[in-house]
Amino acid sequence: MVGTSGNTGSGEHITISYAGFNRPWAAWISHQLEQLGHGTTMLRWDPPADSPLTEELAGLLAAEGRLLMVLDDWYFKLGPKTHEEWTSALQEVVPDHSERFAAVSVATQRLPATASVLRPADLRDLDAVEANRRVLNRLGVPAAKRRPADPDANAPRFPNDPPEIWNIPRRNNRFTGRDTALEELHGKLAGPVPGLGQPLETRIALYGISGVGKSQIAAEYAHRFGNDYDVVWWISATNRGAAREQLAELATRLGLPVGQELGDRIRAVHEALRVGRPYRRWLLIFDSADDMEQIEDLVPDGRGHVLITTLTRDWSGSGSAQEIEVLPFTRIESVAYARRRAPRLTNMEADKLADAVQDLPLLLAQTAAWLDANPMAPKEYIELIRRGEPSLVGIRISTDYPMAFQTSWAITLNTLRERSPAAVELLKLFAFFAPDAIPVPMLARARRGDLPEYLADLAAEPISWNTALRRLTESTAVRLDYQVAQTTTDPAVETAQMHRLYHRFLRSDMPEDERDAMSATACRVLATADPQSPSDTRTWERYAALIPHLEPAGVLDSPETSVQELLLNCIEYLRVRGEYRIGLRLCEQFLSRWRTRIAPTQRTMLVITHQHANMLRRLGRYREAEAVGSAIVEELTAERGPEDGSLLRAQDGLAGTLMALGSYSQARDIFDSVVRGRTELLGPEAPLTLSSRSNLASALSALGRYEEALTLFGEVLLVWERELRSRHHLTLGAVSSYARVLRLLGRYTDALSRQEMNVRLYHQVMGRHTPMTLRAEHNLALCMRRSGAVTQADALMADVVERSRRVHGPRHPETLMMQANYATFLREHGDLGEAKELGEEAADRYRTLVGEAHPFTVGTLGNTGLVCWEFGERDNALAIAERALSGMTEAVGPDHPWTLGCALNAAGARNRVDDEESAAELSRDTLERAKRVLGDTHPLTLSAKTALADDLRALRRGQEASKLEQEAVQQLTETLGAEHPHTLSTRRRRRPYWDFEPQPV
Repeated sequence: MVGTSGNTGSGEHITISYAGFNRPWAAWISHQLEQLGHGTTMLRWDPPADSPLTEELAGLLAAEGRLLMVLDDWYFKLGPKTHEEWTSALQEVVPDHSERFAAVSVATQRLPATASVLRPADLRDLDAVEANRRVLNRLGVPAAKRRPADPDANAPRFPNDPPEIWNIPRRNNRFTGRDTALEELHGKLAGPVPGLGQPLETRIALYGISGVGKSQIAAEYAHRFGNDYDVVWWISATNRGAAREQLAELATRLGLPVGQELGDRIRAVHEALRVGRPYRRWLLIFDSADDMEQIEDLVPDGRGHVLITTLTRDWSGSGSAQEIEVLPFTRIESVAYARRRAPRLTNMEADKLADAVQDLPLLLAQTAAWLDANPMAPKEYIELIRRGEPSLVGIRISTDYPMAFQTSWAITLNTLRERSPAAVELLKLFAFFAPDAIPVPMLARARRGDLPEYLADLAAEPISWNTALRRLTESTAVRLDYQVAQTTTDPAVETAQMHRLYHRFLRSDMPEDERDAMSATACRVLATADPQSPSDTRTWERYAALIPHLEPAGVLDSPETSVQELLLNCIEYLRVRGEYRIGLRLCEQFLSRWRTRIAPTQRTMLVITHQHANMLRRLGRYREAEAVGSAIVEELTAERGPEDGSLLRAQDGLAGTLMALGSYSQARDIFDSVVRGRTELLGPEAPLTLSSRSNLASALSALGRYEEALTLFGEVLLVWERELRSRHHLTLGAVSSYARVLRLLGRYTDALSRQEMNVRLYHQVMGRHTPMTLRAEHNLALCMRRSGAVTQADALMADVVERSRRVHGPRHPETLMMQANYATFLREHGDLGEAKELGEEAADRYRTLVGEAHPFTVGTLGNTGLVCWEFGERDNALAIAERALSGMTEAVGPDHPWTLGCALNAAGARNRVDDEESAAELSRDTLERAKRVLGDTHPLTLSAKTALADDLRALRRGQEASKLEQEAVQQLTETLGAEHPHTLSTRRRRRPYWDFEPQPV
């Protein structure tokens, strides 16, 4: 394979010969030479097995210019060629052309003695400056006389300096061939001309059958071309939850300012990769991404590169990625691999073995490894595979697998059973954990009673345990990943990996009773590992490690109480972590298995059903959540008393869903009933009772009954402050709710003072990027706005909206709430065009989320009418204002503060189209209702008074208008201050308006 680089000057041409394994060294040396004006050609060394080495080595002389050989462990193994062949070839070719040949060594092992004729310069363990000096010295090339300019951002990285961020499985030192596929992959990602223009592709899907080597190619690509990148990150995409955890971990490695929420961290990663900050050159590999729907939203955009391995063509079929099909080995690759893996094989025997396994890399690895470890004659072994009779070695094999696989695997299991029966049983147990990360330490530390006696004995003896693990790796079905503990130099096994083909086969081919026993063992091990504290952030890493194993272990099918408790804790962890989609999937899987087998009112079913509704509600699927919640409430009501704890919990959850749907009166009634029930059952200050009292206060606030809500929030706050102190997250939430209602009552100074302190504590306790902190900061921004601190409010509100998009996503109810409020702020203080765009988008998304008649849809629609005022679209503004008034009256009634606000805006719209009589009539009615509902001095009441004065003035009833105006100014001065924006606007006779603010649900 030849890759010619540009010639930047008149220096002599140098051809660099390298084994593909060490391409990074060749690329770096090429760049160093080009910087000095030399032309270079990179020539990949891969001599055919059937070609004499002397001819291949002499063939290098046909290349242009000097020859620089980059020698490493692989250079002498390719072919494969023996030491004797190398000795003969070097002695015959090099001496007569010594002026053409030069070499450098990057080998980790001692080079053959015959390599000394090349006088290689050793580059191992050097920094870039010294390595460059030795390369130039070996070639007799003078170094640059002056310091080079700043390095090119696209220049190859020095191989001893790995990418800034690196997370790739360790390199497979037996990787063979695939050079064509790797070069095609690099060509598509690197572009037709390196450093110029866009790459041909930025997303590539390696597609092929199981066992064809997709993951190995992806890993080798990362190692071989990794120095082209600043970030190289591997994600095991078999399980969505594990994939999200691994992608979120990249946020920490990138140094992004994020909190613990996975959604926040993932969106921050996506944004950082999209804009190329802090790193522009990145490669993400999604391995085993067979379910595109589960993984596609995790794949980032940007100018970096994404590599996907998959069994399906979904990625290319949907246009999400360009496809490269991975085929089995070529016969030349098969023969070369088999002879390296089992050196005793001749070319002919390797060819026959490859033919027997149809050149499939996984099967070739399996069979060659067995031949390397066992004395059976290759001819006899190959004949067994060709005959396809696994029964000859006493193994029962499913007919669902290729015959060569059946037989080779049967022989391997039989040999393992003879040498280490315990290793075979351990291998079977491995099949009941996620194949990408089998938790070996968890098994080693399992309670004795959790394991069968023979495995418990094995785990109790470290030497026997490690011997069994070594036996498994010799079969090539299992690969171990080690981690060196800080307190010792002895490597400890961190995880094991098993190819999914073996994983599926082991499970499917066990007798049912053995499969059930292994599943029960795996479930017991996982249950013992349960931290039993899903709300404690210190246990989150452990829960994240448990979740990928729930399905393969059979946790969802287990009737054991401790195992079901593990499942409940994992689901609760997903809820508090914000992983609603994964939590919903687990709930639905459990329910589909058990709905017909146990009563809906059994404890586990009740908790799962409650969480099911929770997850649906958190995902904005409110009608579905309502249906689930209503059904379980009906079931429990029919068979249990009104003070039953499970019924109260179900009613509390249903009321929360009704709040989201805008059914505030119904939700209030249910919350009130739950409060009374829990007070009698648990006491007025029990945590569950306080939670329900807080929910009731939220319902009262949504109904516009602000004074009652404030009183109830205040009572809850006092208890939390007494029992939990000020820094507990429940206390912080109660303070924020209390300050929000203070603001809704027009007590802006008090609200701002409390909320500023609240946000400071949130930053200290929870961090800046949790959903609760964002909600608190949003409330603070609104308090600033209402208090007249416009500049501070602008900066904070814009920041909160952007961070909410990252934490929750652009369509989440929390984001819509913040976006809608920011749009109204921009209409008054910022960019009208942006205000219009954001406001209309929020209204449209609310319409999709909760329907046309929901108060939030109606209210945000009304906000868009105010923008029409500013653009001079009076008729459109009037139509929208009237629709909002009618819709809000229908949704929450004529006396709700939201309806009064819509009426204020509708009266203003009528006034602007010269319908003064109708405007005055509506303003007078609004004023009277506001006095009755909110009191004489509430800001909305005083706005209605100011609006009526404006209408009366338009009707030439000046004396009456002046009296109302003077009263409004006096009352605003007394309540808000003479310099408050509301007071100043009234003095300047500016028509008041009302912004609808969606509330947290």
